[in-house]
Formats: sequence, structure tokens, C-alpha cells
Amino acid sequence: MTLLLDDITLTYADGEGRLTALDRVDLEVPAGTVTAVVGPSGSGKSSLLAVAATLVTPDSGRVVIDGAEATGLRRAAAAELRRRAVGIVFQQPNLLPSLTALEQLQVMAHLDGRRAREVRDRAAELLDAVGLAGQAHRRPHQLSGGQRQRINIARALVNAPRVLLVDEPTSALDHERGAAVLELLGRLTRERGVATVLVTHDRAHLGVADQVVEMVDGRLAGAEVLRLPR
Repeated sequence: MTLLLDDITLTYADGEGRLTALDRVDLEVPAGTVTAVVGPSGSGKSSLLAVAATLVTPDSGRVVIDGAEATGLRRAAAAELRRRAVGIVFQQPNLLPSLTALEQLQVMAHLDGRRAREVRDRAAELLDAVGLAGQAHRRPHQLSGGQRQRINIARALVNAPRVLLVDEPTSALDHERGAAVLELLGRLTRERGVATVLVTHDRAHLGVADQVVEMVDGRLAGAEVLRLPR
């Protein structure tokens, strides 16, 4: 099991009381599978991603990433685990406007201490994997929204994470481009053996997922297994 959330509770200060964002959440995401998380705004989906990414420490429960317990780690240790084992695809690509597609990925790989030749080869391989080998030297303003989101995905994979956390990747895309991005995520998840958590409002393309869970008021209200883990 590559990602495990075990009995997670998370609360925030709310005036003189506490607001429960996650209420005893259990979630297992095997390697090479996609778990889609759906639910209304304010249901706790973003909080779930933040806890899984080790960006927020829950009040109680365990987060286990690739066999390593992340709960309670000091800030530096959590950052190291996140850099090594977690890739995050944000809702907006937020690419650096002055960098080419290839350079967007190289910057992330350099942070992992890799050699220059290895960095370039890794970045080029990932651009090819997302279908953008021919766009390596283009800057963000020269690319479509779908192409920028593909670079966003490739950037999240550049350090070969074990867990991939994806936040509403199709929110700014039309139906056709959104479908293509989700199909790409499904393919890369299986090819690279990562455990992917996909928060999405796009219920039309949930066929990419191996299981679908619904969040309501901080709880996982139900799960539907679409395909058994390979």
C-alpha cells in the first residue's frame, strides 16, 4: 500500500470553538491506481489533500507514505519526505513565464540534487511521456491550457514520487481537453506505479479511476471500487 490515511481527524479554530474538516477518515490507495475524491465545496476534499501531502498535521490518525509514517515528523523531515515521495498537481499550473517547458521540469529536478545531464534527460523523457516532446523550447504563453496542464503533471512526476496528489486538474479546461488530461493521468499512474488521489468535480470522466469516494461534511460517505488493483 503506497498511501494510507488511517483514522484521520482534522479540526480548525472557528471563533471560540473548533470546525471539523476531516472526521475519522480512512483511505487506502494502492500503487498504480487512481482514487477519485468527489463531493460538494467545503466537504473536506482540499483538507484531505493537504494532510496527505504532509502540508497540514492532523489532530489524530496516521499518514503512511510508501511505508514511512509521516505523522508527527518535524518540519524538515516532512519536507524531505514530500520532496522525495510526493508529487502535487495544483489546480492552476503556475508555470514560470520566463522558462521553457523543458526548463520548468529541470528546475524541479535540480532541487533533488541530480547531475545536469541526468536532469535534462529526465525532463525530456517526461515531456515525451505527456506528449509534448515537440514543445520543449516553448514558453507558457506559447502553449494551450491543456498543454500547460500536461507540463504541470510532468513537473509533479520529475522526482519519481510514490504518491501523486491532483487538485481539480480540469477546472479551467473544456470537455475534450479535460478528458484528455484525465486519461493521461490514468495512464501515467499505471505506467509509473504511483498512488494517485484525484480531487475532481468532473464526474463525466470518473472511468479513469479505480475507485471513487465521496466526501460529505468531512467524512467519506461511500466508496465504489471500479477496478481491482492490478
